[in-house]
Amino acid sequence: KKILLLMTFIAFISSKASAQDWGLSTNILDYASLGTINAEGSVGIARRFTVSVSVRVNPWTFHKGDASKQMQNRHQTYAAGFRYWPWHIYSGWWISGMAQYQEYNRGGIISQKTEEGDAFGLSLGVGYSLMIHENLNLDFGLSLWGGQKTYVSYACPSCGKILDKGSKWFFLPNELRVAIQYIF
Repeated sequence: KKILLLMTFIAFISSKASAQDWGLSTNILDYASLGTINAEGSVGIARRFTVSVSVRVNPWTFHKGDASKQMQNRHQTYAAGFRYWPWHIYSGWWISGMAQYQEYNRGGIISQKTEEGDAFGLSLGVGYSLMIHENLNLDFGLSLWGGQKTYVSYACPSCGKILDKGSKWFFLPNELRVAIQYIF
């Protein structure tokens, strides 16, 4: 959490207040992930670098009370990082790196097994921003993240029978991105 706060502070104190340096986006594909609400703010700090902070929240539980149908992908995810743009910020190809923390509870989607816990780690991604208008981009990307998680696994979403618990390292897909981005 301290790293995320430090990166956010650096982003805002090093930013310029001129046009085309600020961006606000939302990932359309996250909404298809059982209604995950999300936003990302970014600021240009140099011709080829932006820094960003993002949040994703999913508070929904579906079919609550019916153990055989209950499913959830509840989480709150906070991330801060940077993008390197080989040509110019907010246009063309980019490479990203982020520090990320997630508190989660997911289960009942593929099987009745449910897992909850905390995960933190680093994310690497690539993508492309297509300029639709001088203030509007369509942002495509893919990222993977790895780190450590502390978890508890249950037999079903509501039974409470513990199958496993502990701490372990992970490497997973992080985000498939098709985002609408407004540039200020």
